[in-house]
Amino acid sequence: MPAFLLLDISASFAQFLRTTTLLEWVAVATGFVCVWLAARESLWNFPAAIVSCGLYVFIYHGARLYSDRNLQGLFIALGLYGWYEWLHGGRGRTALRVSRTTGREWLAGAGFAAAYTLGFGYYLGHYTDATLPYVDSFTTAGSIVAQYLLTRKRLENWLLWIVVDVIYVPVLWYKELYPTSGLYALYLGLAAYGYWQWRRALVMPAQPLAPAPR
Repeated sequence: MPAFLLLDISASFAQFLRTTTLLEWVAVATGFVCVWLAARESLWNFPAAIVSCGLYVFIYHGARLYSDRNLQGLFIALGLYGWYEWLHGGRGRTALRVSRTTGREWLAGAGFAAAYTLGFGYYLGHYTDATLPYVDSFTTAGSIVAQYLLTRKRLENWLLWIVVDVIYVPVLWYKELYPTSGLYALYLGLAAYGYWQWRRALVMPAQPLAPAPR
């Protein structure tokens, strides 16, 4: 291997170590665990998500990704809501089962995503020092819709996560959040796995949920 290439790799690795904090590593680890558990239909995904989102409030604020920072607060609220819904949101207040997204939900989600992207993107672009305001707003809007569908156990939430993750990977790398960028690359694989698992659950008999954390 040429010497200049070795030097370039060493410099990149050193930059990686300088710009990565312990806080981000912990957020990455809990975020990965959260998505893995969600793909497995485990209730434990919600407490893991709440911890990870709480940490990312500080991480995204430091990266000037303000829309994504605000998103974490909403994710925490949706995590609490989803926790309850998975336990009692089914027919007769039974455990919720995997189902398909309705036409009304698709229309509402698309309308919300368009309005949020244009409206909040304009605000961020004109009144803050935000980086990539419209891209940031679009990924936020898509994440909100996907997370809501996840709380309702709609199969297609995983397809939306795939779209969002494809955008997040280069954006987070550009912002030098390297472990988080790598995490979203892993999320792509987990989203595909989750879609496969939940699709199987549509035609399988009801399975007992993992015990709820106390």
